[in-house]
Amino acid sequence: MDFVQSLDLSKLVLAETILSFVVSPFVAPPYNLPIFLFGKYVQDNTEAIQSLQIFTGLLAVSTVFDLVWMSTNAQNGFIKFLCIIILLLKIPTFLAFGLSLRQRGTTFGGLGVGGQDISGPTVWAMPGGFTSGGREGYQTVDEERPARNSRPPAPPPLSTIPPSAPGGYQV
Repeated sequence: MDFVQSLDLSKLVLAETILSFVVSPFVAPPYNLPIFLFGKYVQDNTEAIQSLQIFTGLLAVSTVFDLVWMSTNAQNGFIKFLCIIILLLKIPTFLAFGLSLRQRGTTFGGLGVGGQDISGPTVWAMPGGFTSGGREGYQTVDEERPARNSRPPAPPPLSTIPPSAPGGYQV
């Protein structure tokens, strides 16, 4: 892990972006350049935790896609060499961004990888105060209505201030 911590993410992502740009006009995986451009944005924007999670996931999935793509498509020798370099650079990049996520106190997505909470934090609650305790919120059809103490409304307080003239200011 010390090796991963010492990596410069900006230079690593920039190198992968340049290599992906160089191989893009040839027979090469077309998804690498957009992924690394997004990675450059994520690396520069330090507040975007969700974008960092998305980029880390895309990086992991694209590594598997690279293996499948290279096994099913024929490439020129030099372009294949560059694609293998890109593939090999994805591994430390994934580890470094995963470590960055962990340092920020987040897990990898909602999958619970690196954390114990699979469901994630609660970000929505039922409107109208419907809760599981106390009032219960919903009433079944067969259930009796709760008896309420019905009192007549209290009379309005008597005012000692004489009414003002229509259209006049009130104090």
